Amino acid sequence: MSEAGAGETNESRLAKARREVSPRRLEKQMAIASASCTLFGREGYTRASVDALAAEAGISTRTLYNHFPGGKAQLFETVVTWTSNEVRDAQLTLLRAVLDPERPPRAGDLERVLVALARAFVGLMADYPNHFALVRHIHAEADHVPPEVLKAWYEAGPGPVGRALAEAMRRLADTGLLDLHGDAAMTAAHFVALTTHTIVQSTNYGVRPLPQAETERLIGGGVAAFLRAYGRTGPTR
Repeated sequence: MSEAGAGETNESRLAKARREVSPRRLEKQMAIASASCTLFGREGYTRASVDALAAEAGISTRTLYNHFPGGKAQLFETVVTWTSNEVRDAQLTLLRAVLDPERPPRAGDLERVLVALARAFVGLMADYPNHFALVRHIHAEADHVPPEVLKAWYEAGPGPVGRALAEAMRRLADTGLLDLHGDAAMTAAHFVALTTHTIVQSTNYGVRPLPQAETERLIGGGVAAFLRAYGRTGPTR
């Protein structure tokens, strides 16, 4: 990534593209990215060749480079950023709906609410299978994926969602429901690790779905463990 673009966000880059690229060209680029998403999800970054990506999109390699001069790395960054933006928006919408900042849960409802949040996050694997296939490959091939692509992925999805979840945990602590032990970010990370991450690992990012009863058991057990570590006992008001 160039020094001039180092301070740009994914949203600012997309807005810039919409200003500077004709609607027809932008539509073509998104069509190429959409087709490439399927191939990257199936083959991963390393194994997906430029020839195969062009064939998947029904174009020549010359056309691919015309739209993505940086080749495979630029195309992969575009795909990862695009899908991460979609999943991030879905996660933030779910977070606001389940943990409404204006209506914090009662102490007796906290476990049920956290189970609902974890269940909703897990459900996104079925809604966005291509994205989670990409993430699986990112983790498996991190030493081969260009650093700027890893950074773009983190800035588009995991970073904003992690910060929003940490803020939600702070609000729960402010109402006396949680004890963050001085670290909201770690509290949020432990919630994810004990709930959604457990399902992600057990299903290999949704490739091998678990029986519903087992999913519920793992989510419920994860939330219970989380509350043993971070939940406050006694009256909360």
